[in-house]
Amino acid sequence: MSEQVLGQETWPQEAEAAINDIRKHVKTANISPTVQSSNQRIYINLTTLEDSDYCVEMSASGFRVVGRKYDDISLSTIENMNYETPYALLNSISQKYRESFGGELMNKLLDLAKSTEG
Repeated sequence: MSEQVLGQETWPQEAEAAINDIRKHVKTANISPTVQSSNQRIYINLTTLEDSDYCVEMSASGFRVVGRKYDDISLSTIENMNYETPYALLNSISQKYRESFGGELMNKLLDLAKSTEG
């Protein structure tokens, strides 16, 4: 059975949407200009708030680290776990992501509590 869920032209749009969702909680994230995407996957280069670089594959199976530097897809597919969301992947590789995301969530909850108090 094929993993093709999106067309090759649709993967970049989906990757940009995922990048926009996490942008506040990483230093940088961009679609790899070097690693060739296909109708089954696309690659995202990202730098965590700890200054760790990764190449992440986004596919119908989810997100997984495939390299420990930009444009690197050399890590074994057997060793790397797939995550359903970019948030789950970042939660596993970046303590500062957890702190940043948690802080933003806390601020939103505080704002909501203030607005309901009147």
